[in-house]
Amino acid sequence: MPTKKGSKSNNTKNMPNASTIDVRKRVAEVDEPQEIAPNARVDFPIVGIGASAGGLAAFESFFSGMPTEGDPGMAFVLVQHLAPDHKSILTELIQRFTKMKVFEVEDGIKVNPNCVYIIPPNCDIALLRGALHVLVPSAPHGQRLPIDFFFRSLAQDQHERAICIILSGTGSDGALGLRAIKGEGGMAMAQSPASTEFDGMPSSAIATGLVDYELSPVDMPNQLIAYAAYMFGNAPLTTLALEQKPEKALQKIFVLLRMQTGHDFSQYKMNTVHRHIARRMAVKQIDSINDYVNYLQHAPAEVEALFKDMLIGVTSFFRDPEAFQMLEDQVISKLVERKPNGSTIRVWTPGCSTGEEAYSIAMLLYEQMEIFNRRYIVQIFATDIDSNAITVARSGCYPASIAMDISPKRLARFFTLEPDGKTFRIQRNIRDMLVFSEQDINKDPPFSKLDLISCRNMLIYLGASLQKKLIPLFHYALNPGGYLFLGKSETVGEFDTLFGLVDRNTKLFVRKENVQYAQQTAFSPIFPHIIPTVSEVLPLSAEKARIPAKQSLRDITEQALLQRENLVGVLVNNHGDILFLHGHAGMYLEPTPGETGRNNILKMARKGLQYELTTALHKAVSANEVVYRVGLQVQTNGQYTTANLTVIPAAYSSDTIESDLFLVILEKVPEGMESLQLSTSGNGQADTDALIIALKQELLSKDEYLQSVNEQLESINEELRSSNEEMQSVNEELQSTNEELETSKEELQSINEELTTVNNELQTKVADLSCANNDLSNLLACTGIGTIFINHQQRVMRFTPSATKIINLILSDVGRPLAHVVTNLDSYDHLTEDIQKVLETLIPKELEVMTKDGRWYTMRIQPYRTIDNVIEGSVLTFVDVTDIVKAREVLAKVNEPIRLAVVVRDSHDAITVQALDGRILAWNPAACRIYGWSESEALLMSEKDRIPKNQNSDELFAIHNLASAETLEAYRTQRMTKNGTIVDIWMTATALKNAEGKMYAIATTERAVNNTSQE
Repeated sequence: MPTKKGSKSNNTKNMPNASTIDVRKRVAEVDEPQEIAPNARVDFPIVGIGASAGGLAAFESFFSGMPTEGDPGMAFVLVQHLAPDHKSILTELIQRFTKMKVFEVEDGIKVNPNCVYIIPPNCDIALLRGALHVLVPSAPHGQRLPIDFFFRSLAQDQHERAICIILSGTGSDGALGLRAIKGEGGMAMAQSPASTEFDGMPSSAIATGLVDYELSPVDMPNQLIAYAAYMFGNAPLTTLALEQKPEKALQKIFVLLRMQTGHDFSQYKMNTVHRHIARRMAVKQIDSINDYVNYLQHAPAEVEALFKDMLIGVTSFFRDPEAFQMLEDQVISKLVERKPNGSTIRVWTPGCSTGEEAYSIAMLLYEQMEIFNRRYIVQIFATDIDSNAITVARSGCYPASIAMDISPKRLARFFTLEPDGKTFRIQRNIRDMLVFSEQDINKDPPFSKLDLISCRNMLIYLGASLQKKLIPLFHYALNPGGYLFLGKSETVGEFDTLFGLVDRNTKLFVRKENVQYAQQTAFSPIFPHIIPTVSEVLPLSAEKARIPAKQSLRDITEQALLQRENLVGVLVNNHGDILFLHGHAGMYLEPTPGETGRNNILKMARKGLQYELTTALHKAVSANEVVYRVGLQVQTNGQYTTANLTVIPAAYSSDTIESDLFLVILEKVPEGMESLQLSTSGNGQADTDALIIALKQELLSKDEYLQSVNEQLESINEELRSSNEEMQSVNEELQSTNEELETSKEELQSINEELTTVNNELQTKVADLSCANNDLSNLLACTGIGTIFINHQQRVMRFTPSATKIINLILSDVGRPLAHVVTNLDSYDHLTEDIQKVLETLIPKELEVMTKDGRWYTMRIQPYRTIDNVIEGSVLTFVDVTDIVKAREVLAKVNEPIRLAVVVRDSHDAITVQALDGRILAWNPAACRIYGWSESEALLMSEKDRIPKNQNSDELFAIHNLASAETLEAYRTQRMTKNGTIVDIWMTATALKNAEGKMYAIATTERAVNNTSQE
């Protein structure tokens, strides 16, 4: 029952831990599940909304944009990343922005329209038959993916009525669940990254290419309601499409798809095609399919969108764990065990989508090879017509949410977490096993000589005619004893003579060596425009096996007939399929109208022979004994022929035939014998007795025939019940009826296709490697840094052009010891010792060295580490620092005057500089204190302005003496102050000379006499 708004969920402390792989199993583990009606699927859309960081504002915007008039007619389930130990108030907050009822999910609560349900803290929720169930998360906090988990359960439970919306958040939670919903025909929305606070989750969803609408939260409600009205209104588009069956419009759509994409969808199942077209019409809100055709003609982008919608691949790692466990036990382990060490294991996964299934098989093979300690050349060919999916598969990068599908042990062993923390990358040892390529299985040649074909959940989307083409194609591509792995809802249909059943539940089949099929392949090529010979169509091994098999059948037949001319012999298997025919059988057998495939004696028998032949063959098969029938009246061209019938189990010894064989002998009763029988019946009583005996014998024959028919009917009913169970998930559509086998292709053409695929991938790798090598070479050359790579033996492995300026290296020196090469280093002769010390201690060394031409370099020696942190040598780098050294020297020279200027500034003596003509050029602070003139005033004065007039001649004489002496001894003199006072001073004069030795100025140091006396 629904709880009150804002109520807390039930106590989940006693609930069992749940697996994160299968939603339905997890729901089944709830302690006390509510009883739910078997047909409790709701008839309204259920919208799952996922958000993380910044999600609260997005939720508010979404419900604020909901129309105020009318009800939306759908239910909303909000899943947010919540702190496990914090009580959520999201219920109260959401209630403020919507008039709908808001509930916190309680275990078993039924979903009703026009209601909002919110996930409780520290829980996962899942949907089963229209009810929500609460489960204890099995993953630790920080690694949980509740949005993906709920979306998957929503897709499994509601199919095309499932809708998902991904709002603001970090990480990639929700991307895998979105794929599941789209795979079931649902709809997906994502918040536009520009409107998010955190765009991690919406960007991951948009990157899948499956999002139908990319909108801001406030714009989503109107678009959502409009989509639901078109898709699930009073006259849903899916129903209209199925009822009207506009074949001409559909053919036009197929033409447009083929013109733009090159792929033909006309052989896909029509119900599937109708559903996808109707969904796209609802997305674009187009009512008429003819209008949609017109829209496609003018919108190539919509053609591409429809193409992607058709190709949605619902896949995951180890999807259906029970099936993969059976594959590992019954196929992978046997392949590894029986294959010779060093041989090749070849696997093909058509319709691989984004590669999860192919990588899963590669992991199983790798594990089994380690268990048996074997090494094989593993070639896994993964193909699909979706180029975008192949690109994703080739990259080997998947969102962090794959942790839901892979065990922690395998995740740690085969995957590496990228630095961004949002994606896992498959490791190189697994990636190198696979070759991904685009391939249309409908028209491109198949691979051959395969040990396993894994084609799961692809046939359910294909029409019957295409399925009947592919099953024999798989038989041709497999090695004898090879395995075919199909999905749970798929089967080989009428081709049980080509494949034997290994496991019914997981749909695992093994290739049979069918003799009749091998004979027909010589005359029924796969492609009608090719008319091959027997040697072209059949592999050499099949051709060699076929000829002796045919000869043995002939021997069996001829030895049994013992050269009796009046006998017609037909060798058949236990189903009545004709393997060999001897004699003229026209009076007993006639071809059946319609398609010609297998020739079955029971269907070809003429009137009067069919019932007796069916009964006799059934009795011979069940009891393994000879059965006789005499006096049969066979109608031939309006007349009756009396014949005797004998069915004999045929003894044979052949490894190529897996079923029992029986020889059907038809012997015409001679005319004399017929008249003899008539003559013996002349007596009336005897004639009556004979008639009674004949009638009793005929009645007994009819009873036996009726019993055999009843047994066959029971067997057929059992098979039909089994088929119905298998086909419930695909709307109980019948698969595979009788059709002529079209299974062969030239071996050389298949090999060439494989080589082309491998070469394309190798060329891509070589081009990438060449580009990276060119980038690295240009980078090293442009930096101007001399670099030398040296191995453990100190042999040169590689060097850059700049290194040749320091060490005299040429290209032929690669591989030579570095000690044998002459260096240009000056006063540095222990290079090899320093390299060896770095290799021993793993401590880098750096020092400055000078070459003989006077250039300086910073030399750095450090260990060479691989990506796996393995030391494989050392690296020498030389950085030219000549300009830096020179700059240091210049700086030292510049700093010297600066230091002198500081001394002048801080001196207590007056220090002046004057030109030869007496102009004052410098005036320190002490001069300002002693004489009173400021520096600016002094620089406008001449030295004569400071000398008393009576001392001019003496002072000029003293200056004249500086020409011969650089410094005059201190002498006593007088100078005037600004206020006219004469001060006695001690003066020392020094001549300032330029680089040429000529005096250009005079520097004086002046100290007042009174200051000196005071000191």
